[in-house]
Amino acid sequence: MPQEPRDRLAWIEDELHSLESSGLRRQLKTRGGPQTSRLVVDGRELINFGSNDYLALAADPRLATAAAEAARQEGVGSGASPLITGRGQTHRQLEQRLAEFEGTEAALVFSSGFAANVGTVAALVGPGDVVFTDRKNHASLWDGCRMSRADVRVYPHGDWRRLDEFLREAGDHRRRLIATDGLFSMDGDLAPLAELADVAERHAAMLLVDEAHATGVFGRRGRGVAEHLGVEDRIDVRIGTLSKALGSAGGFVAGSRSLIDWLVNRARPYIYSTAPPAPTAAAALAALDIVHDEPHRRRELLARAARLREELVKQGWNIGSSASQIIPLIVGQADRATKLSAALLGHGLFVPAIRPPTVPKDEACLRISLTAGHTDEMIERLREALQQTA
Repeated sequence: MPQEPRDRLAWIEDELHSLESSGLRRQLKTRGGPQTSRLVVDGRELINFGSNDYLALAADPRLATAAAEAARQEGVGSGASPLITGRGQTHRQLEQRLAEFEGTEAALVFSSGFAANVGTVAALVGPGDVVFTDRKNHASLWDGCRMSRADVRVYPHGDWRRLDEFLREAGDHRRRLIATDGLFSMDGDLAPLAELADVAERHAAMLLVDEAHATGVFGRRGRGVAEHLGVEDRIDVRIGTLSKALGSAGGFVAGSRSLIDWLVNRARPYIYSTAPPAPTAAAALAALDIVHDEPHRRRELLARAARLREELVKQGWNIGSSASQIIPLIVGQADRATKLSAALLGHGLFVPAIRPPTVPKDEACLRISLTAGHTDEMIERLREALQQTA
């Protein structure tokens, strides 16, 4: 007799139930309206502390106008990879402007910051090479390390002394690469870039810094943590995103002309992805103008963040080593984080719970993301709700 067909994906339900019971199952949300400091979810308006829109540009009409004009001139879809016919005039203008903004010879735009990290790491190192990655680097850097097939060594978070030891003991490799976030996306702390640059120079290693969460926010001109710490000229590869403080979409790499030419030829996510739409590139160009013309946005954002960090410490919250607009409330267990997030929803506040695997086990937290769109009144409401909830 023929056997009854069986569901080869039946195991998924069991795994989902396991995630549910451990407080780790994620559910999709649908936002109503634009991305601003106020969020509509399931018909309810909430104050939004979950966004990476740090300069409050995602819904800025100047970006929308620039995107609309580009759509009229160049259409919506790019229609091909950049190396075929997908790269248009607006992409070229954006890359030139990004190089000027970063003070580098050249820049290259990717479809996402994730693609930029994965593609760049895997293009710089491979079999026979070694890459050293901070334990708390973003998943895109981790995936780039794995995809490279290089020897991957993990150093403790921010511990440049251990990294120095690891490099001293690494043995012979064709190339050496150190990869780090500039501003860590969950902990809100800054990488010790001056010390990492010292280590890189001592051991003839390339140094790559992902400035995704710092671009537009840190530094006198908004170029990131490397500018903030005065070490830009000691960083070999700078990676940023257009989708956070710049309010658009996509990622970019800035550096020497030879670096960019190499990525054009070897970064697989760049070569084999359709080019990002011209409207998003036009919006990013408009955002770069605002970063230049309105530095008060980042200054006021960081000042508000510093005041809130002080107040939260006084309340007894563990905020780790946060030194930025990203402030974690580290509570340990995943179920505690989800319950605390739900309690804040009752106060009309959206503060997402961050759980493993995004953060290590026993480091579940609430991640507060401040933006230039938050008012003092909104932040005070959060502070009062946390005091009551604690």
